[in-house]
Parts: sequence; structure tokens; C-alpha cells
Amino acid sequence: MVGSFEFDAELRTGSGKGDARRTRRTGKVPAIVYGGGADPLKLNLSHNQVVKRLGNDAVYSHILSLKFDGKQERVILKALERHPSRPIIMHMDFLRVSEKDKLRVHVPLHFINQDIAVGVKRSGGVVAHGMAEVEVECLPQHLPEFIAVDLADLDIGDAIHLSGLKLPPGVEVPELQHGADHDQLVAAIHAPRTSDAAE
Repeated sequence: MVGSFEFDAELRTGSGKGDARRTRRTGKVPAIVYGGGADPLKLNLSHNQVVKRLGNDAVYSHILSLKFDGKQERVILKALERHPSRPIIMHMDFLRVSEKDKLRVHVPLHFINQDIAVGVKRSGGVVAHGMAEVEVECLPQHLPEFIAVDLADLDIGDAIHLSGLKLPPGVEVPELQHGADHDQLVAAIHAPRTSDAAE
């Protein structure tokens, strides 16, 4: 699995939009690495390899390894620019990772037991998702691949908010530090739109 999160790269010496266009014409993706108290680093990555790696959703919330010139940088993917109409990755931004510094990363939510939730199984309720991912803050070694949201006990009218998420040790949701009015809806079960009584 670790191999899935490695990217081969090469140093890029040029700069500007013209250089980026030339890079893309050769089947490469221009990228930049920044942070960690070091100078920004311009790289080129293989477009085919990037597309293959991005096929695994875990790439977006995992620590990645950039390998170039016999060196290795541990990074997270911070931004990804896609072509608006073609299946082309235009640019990638990576942030260096330090074991001592906390990261803020968007992690996917995995909703489990939706089909057997009390409100769905007993009353034909409908599950509504308020979000598909959540921003977490943690040290790199605590970064989860995803956050599981168990809906088994939810009845019609019940909901799970950010404060109700079961987070792994060492993981926090920064949004909750801003007060109760930031306790956003994660998922809820609503009554079906039509019912036998209404008919």
C-alpha cells in the first residue's frame, strides 16, 4: 500500500505559464512543494503516474512521498488544478510534513450502516448527508485515512453533527473551536416524502 503513495518526480528549472505549458506537452504535471521552513521547490511529475495514484481516494488524506534526485520529501497534497473540460491534471501543490507540526487536512467521511439504520429499516426514512469530508487537525502520525460515521442507531428526525463524530486519538475538528453555532450537520434521517397515510 505504501507504494501507492509514492510519486516519482524531477526538478524543474523553468518558470512561468510558458514553461508549464511546455511541461504538460511532454506528459508531465508541473508541481510545487512548499512549507517546512525550506525554500519552495518546483518539480515535474509523470501525468500517467499522477492519474493512477489519484484513482485511490486515500491519496487526498495521506502523507505522500515525493522521490527526486536521490532525495525524498514527505508531503501532503494541498491543491490540485484540473483542466475544466479535459481529463488533464494542470498543476499540483504539495506541503512539506514535519513530525512536530500539526496538519490541517480534509479527510473523507465513510457512512456505515445506512441500510440498517433504525429510521430507514423501521420507517422507510431517507438518509441525508450534510458533508462528504471534514477538516481535521492532528500530528502527521495521527492522520486518519477516513472518519467512520455509524448511522445504525439513528431514527427519523435524528442527526449527527460534527461534535458527534467519533474521532481517533490525537485528532480534532478545528471548526468546533469557533463555538456551538459551527457544529455543522454531518448526516440526518428524514421521513419519506410520501407515506401511506398521506396517500
